[in-house]
Amino acid sequence: MAVKAKSSTSGTETDRRLKITLVRSTIHRPAGQREVVRGLGLRKLNSQVLRPDRPEIRGMIRKVCHLVKVETVESK
Repeated sequence: MAVKAKSSTSGTETDRRLKITLVRSTIHRPAGQREVVRGLGLRKLNSQVLRPDRPEIRGMIRKVCHLVKVETVESK
């Protein structure tokens, strides 16, 4: 019998979101960094996206921290 995974969403995780802004260009950057920026949903310089504050997103941000600016936004 398979065991169901517990949902790891608590009240604080779902309320916090990250506003990510691309502040540096991806020109002359390794392909992996360009793919991460694209995976975050950023296309042009100064474009912004809102993403949930999750470990997967934090890991992507860590790989391109020199290209993006991150702000925490509390959603109601």
